[in-house]
Amino acid sequence: MSTESDCPFCGIVAGTIPSTKVYEDDKTFAFMDIAPASDGHLLVVPKAHAKNLLEIPAEDLAAVAQTGQRLAQRIMATLDADGVNLINSCGEAAWQTVFHFHLHVIPRYAGRDGLTLPWVPTPGDADAIAATGARLASD
Repeated sequence: MSTESDCPFCGIVAGTIPSTKVYEDDKTFAFMDIAPASDGHLLVVPKAHAKNLLEIPAEDLAAVAQTGQRLAQRIMATLDADGVNLINSCGEAAWQTVFHFHLHVIPRYAGRDGLTLPWVPTPGDADAIAATGARLASD
Protein backbone atom coordinates (compact mmCIF):
# COMPACT_ATOMS: atom_id res chain seq x y z
CA MET A 1 0.00 0.00 0.00
CA SER A 2 1.46 3.37 -0.98
CA THR A 3 1.56 6.18 1.55
CA GLU A 4 2.83 9.74 1.67
CA SER A 5 4.80 10.69 4.79
CA ASP A 6 3.24 14.17 5.02
CA CYS A 7 -0.34 13.10 4.23
CA PRO A 8 -2.66 13.37 7.24
CA PHE A 9 -5.08 10.78 5.86
CA CYS A 10 -2.24 8.28 5.37
CA GLY A 11 -1.38 8.95 9.04
CA ILE A 12 -4.98 8.28 10.06
CA VAL A 13 -5.05 5.01 8.09
CA ALA A 14 -1.70 3.99 9.64
CA GLY A 15 -2.93 4.86 13.14
CA THR A 16 -0.24 7.50 13.79
CA ILE A 17 -2.83 10.30 13.74
CA PRO A 18 -5.87 9.79 15.97
CA SER A 19 -9.34 9.54 14.47
CA THR A 20 -12.79 8.23 15.27
CA LYS A 21 -12.95 5.16 13.04
CA VAL A 22 -16.38 4.18 11.77
CA TYR A 23 -15.53 1.42 9.29
CA GLU A 24 -12.56 -0.39 7.78
CA ASP A 25 -12.06 -3.10 5.20
CA ASP A 26 -9.10 -4.25 3.11
CA LYS A 27 -9.26 -1.23 0.73
CA THR A 28 -11.04 1.57 2.61
CA PHE A 29 -11.06 3.41 5.91
CA ALA A 30 -13.90 5.64 7.14
CA PHE A 31 -13.68 8.12 10.00
CA MET A 32 -15.57 11.07 11.44
CA ASP A 33 -14.76 14.50 9.98
CA ILE A 34 -13.25 16.79 12.64
CA ALA A 35 -14.89 19.87 11.03
CA PRO A 36 -18.35 18.44 10.33
CA ALA A 37 -20.92 20.13 8.13
CA SER A 38 -23.65 18.24 10.00
CA ASP A 39 -24.07 15.63 12.72
CA GLY A 40 -22.63 12.36 11.40
CA HIS A 41 -20.40 13.84 8.65
CA LEU A 42 -17.69 11.32 7.88
CA LEU A 43 -14.97 10.69 5.32
CA VAL A 44 -14.18 7.55 3.33
CA VAL A 45 -10.62 7.19 1.99
CA PRO A 46 -8.74 4.51 0.10
CA LYS A 47 -6.02 2.96 2.23
CA ALA A 48 -3.53 3.37 -0.62
CA HIS A 49 -2.57 6.99 -1.21
CA ALA A 50 -3.99 8.63 -4.33
CA LYS A 51 -3.86 12.41 -4.67
CA ASN A 52 -7.32 12.92 -6.16
CA LEU A 53 -10.09 11.65 -8.44
CA LEU A 54 -7.84 11.85 -11.49
CA GLU A 55 -5.18 9.59 -9.94
CA ILE A 56 -7.08 6.99 -7.90
CA PRO A 57 -7.06 3.50 -9.45
CA ALA A 58 -10.52 2.41 -10.63
CA GLU A 59 -10.58 -0.53 -8.20
CA ASP A 60 -9.95 1.76 -5.21
CA LEU A 61 -12.51 4.29 -6.47
CA ALA A 62 -15.13 1.54 -6.69
CA ALA A 63 -14.29 0.37 -3.16
CA VAL A 64 -14.61 3.92 -1.77
CA ALA A 65 -17.97 4.37 -3.55
CA GLN A 66 -19.27 1.07 -2.16
CA THR A 67 -18.18 1.97 1.36
CA GLY A 68 -19.75 5.42 0.94
CA GLN A 69 -23.04 3.82 -0.08
CA ARG A 70 -22.93 1.37 2.85
CA LEU A 71 -22.31 4.19 5.31
CA ALA A 72 -24.96 6.43 3.73
CA GLN A 73 -27.47 3.63 4.31
CA ARG A 74 -26.26 3.31 7.92
CA ILE A 75 -26.56 7.08 8.42
CA MET A 76 -30.12 7.14 7.11
CA ALA A 77 -31.16 4.27 9.37
CA THR A 78 -29.18 5.17 12.50
CA LEU A 79 -29.22 8.97 12.60
CA ASP A 80 -32.72 9.48 11.18
CA ALA A 81 -31.30 11.74 8.47
CA ASP A 82 -33.62 13.03 5.77
CA GLY A 83 -30.99 12.68 3.03
CA VAL A 84 -27.27 12.41 2.41
CA ASN A 85 -24.70 14.11 0.20
CA LEU A 86 -21.68 12.26 -1.20
CA ILE A 87 -19.11 14.89 -2.15
CA ASN A 88 -15.62 14.74 -3.63
CA SER A 89 -13.53 17.81 -4.31
CA CYS A 90 -10.81 17.37 -6.94
CA GLY A 91 -8.21 20.12 -6.95
CA GLU A 92 -7.70 23.27 -4.96
CA ALA A 93 -10.12 25.26 -7.14
CA ALA A 94 -12.80 22.67 -6.27
CA TRP A 95 -12.17 23.10 -2.51
CA GLN A 96 -9.87 20.10 -2.02
CA THR A 97 -7.75 20.84 1.06
CA VAL A 98 -6.27 17.41 1.83
CA PHE A 99 -4.60 15.86 -1.20
CA HIS A 100 -5.53 12.24 -0.54
CA PHE A 101 -8.68 11.19 -2.38
CA HIS A 102 -11.65 11.25 -0.03
CA LEU A 103 -15.41 11.08 -0.19
CA HIS A 104 -17.47 13.17 2.21
CA VAL A 105 -20.61 11.42 3.45
CA ILE A 106 -22.75 14.24 4.84
CA PRO A 107 -26.09 13.52 6.51
CA ARG A 108 -28.79 16.07 5.71
CA TYR A 109 -31.53 17.08 8.11
CA ALA A 110 -34.36 18.98 6.38
CA GLY A 111 -34.60 22.48 7.79
CA ARG A 112 -32.28 21.59 10.66
CA ASP A 113 -28.70 21.56 9.35
CA GLY A 114 -28.45 25.07 7.88
CA LEU A 115 -26.58 23.83 4.80
CA THR A 116 -27.26 25.39 1.42
CA LEU A 117 -26.12 24.76 -2.13
CA PRO A 118 -22.83 26.50 -2.96
CA TRP A 119 -24.39 27.85 -6.18
CA VAL A 120 -27.85 28.90 -7.30
CA PRO A 121 -29.12 26.50 -9.98
CA THR A 122 -30.42 28.59 -12.87
CA PRO A 123 -31.03 27.65 -16.49
CA GLY A 124 -27.93 28.04 -18.66
CA ASP A 125 -27.49 29.07 -22.26
CA ALA A 126 -28.74 26.09 -24.29
CA ASP A 127 -26.37 26.73 -27.21
CA ALA A 128 -23.33 27.00 -24.93
CA ILE A 129 -24.35 23.84 -23.09
CA ALA A 130 -24.75 21.96 -26.38
CA ALA A 131 -21.38 23.25 -27.66
CA THR A 132 -19.57 22.18 -24.51
CA GLY A 133 -21.33 18.80 -24.56
CA ALA A 134 -20.22 18.28 -28.16
CA ARG A 135 -16.60 19.10 -27.24
CA LEU A 136 -16.68 16.60 -24.37
CA ALA A 137 -18.34 13.90 -26.47
CA SER A 138 -15.74 14.12 -29.22
CA ASP A 139 -12.65 13.68 -27.03
